[in-house]
Amino acid sequence: MLNKAAEDEDVLDAALAGAKISDEIFGFHAQQAVEKLLKARLVSLGVDYPRAHNLLTLMELLAATNDPLPDEFAELFHLTPFATTFRSEEAGEPVLPDRSALRVKIRRLREFVQQRIAADRKK
Repeated sequence: MLNKAAEDEDVLDAALAGAKISDEIFGFHAQQAVEKLLKARLVSLGVDYPRAHNLLTLMELLAATNDPLPDEFAELFHLTPFATTFRSEEAGEPVLPDRSALRVKIRRLREFVQQRIAADRKK
């Protein structure tokens, strides 16, 4: 799951390096990276999750564990529509947060998840 998230993060990095990538596609890969990182953490905790793209649902599942996400990641649930609503042309224009700031936040989420998974393995 972490490797698949990294592939989505590669798209984000390509966009920030100058590749022409629309907000819809950038947002989709940002959402997918977050979703996969959250699911990786849930798997490491032995928590089952639904086959859905709702980031808030995944965050709520983590909140019910003894190791919830830090508050700094709470706003990432706003990316959920990029996995569903904004995938069609009829959906209108998405409002994407600053790409660079979003990338930094996803990078911090990856670091958090990797640290927690590594700590779980040492137990």
